[in-house]
Amino acid sequence: MFRITKEFHFSASHQLKSLPSDHQCNRLHGHNYIVEIELAGEALNEHGFVRDYHELAPLKHYIDDKFDHRHLNDVLGHDRVTAECLAKHFYDWCKERLPETSAVRVSETAKTWAEYRP
Repeated sequence: MFRITKEFHFSASHQLKSLPSDHQCNRLHGHNYIVEIELAGEALNEHGFVRDYHELAPLKHYIDDKFDHRHLNDVLGHDRVTAECLAKHFYDWCKERLPETSAVRVSETAKTWAEYRP
């Protein structure tokens, strides 16, 4: 199996209102997010790629237009805006457009990652 990945970055705020009021993540706060998409294929295309990295530009535009410097609770329309939920959201968006999508990882900090992989 061949696998490729590409990272995308954005900054945004969120608030996890379902947590206790004294929990730090209940307060409005922000992160410098990293989204990593993974694509996989058993064979390469005629150019020797799983997929040309340039074909991932729509994901960059989607992130830049809808997520960068936004309040994620408003963007997604709910209060469960965790890294796990973001990973699933981006996975679903990518899978619809890029069938080779095999996983999406989201990082909120340099030491934490959440991944959605069916």
